[in-house]
Amino acid sequence: MPVEPARPDELARYEALVARWIERERAENPLFVAGERDPGMRRWYVRLRGEERDFVAVWLTLGEYTLQHESYLMPAPEERQAECYEFLLRRNHGLYGMGFAIGAEDAVYLVGRLPLSALDEAELDRVVGSTYAYVEANFRPAMRIGFGSRFPG
Repeated sequence: MPVEPARPDELARYEALVARWIERERAENPLFVAGERDPGMRRWYVRLRGEERDFVAVWLTLGEYTLQHESYLMPAPEERQAECYEFLLRRNHGLYGMGFAIGAEDAVYLVGRLPLSALDEAELDRVVGSTYAYVEANFRPAMRIGFGSRFPG
């Protein structure tokens, strides 16, 4: 049976859910730096303080069928491109609900989608928390491969 797109009232409930989640994170999460909505769009930007990266930003885009999430990992590698991309593709095997992808200007992103039927505050915790953990775990090793000459020793 085909899935129907979310009705306007359902989308409004999902928008309110994301807004509530962001406000809770703003109040309770010490790593939370910013959470803003794009005016006129069903798209939010969440920024967390990182350790390996100064900040981890996650974009959440609410569509009629899915919530898309993405985070910028790094620019296109300048050195050892094949090795860098192989490293990231192999890391995809252990990721849950998302994967590394090449985006605009050959930059590397961590992207995923989940059906709206699975969207709740616990799933937002999982998506944003997993994105944060995967970016933190893979940023430095990928940068060392793709930009090795910039890292002494």
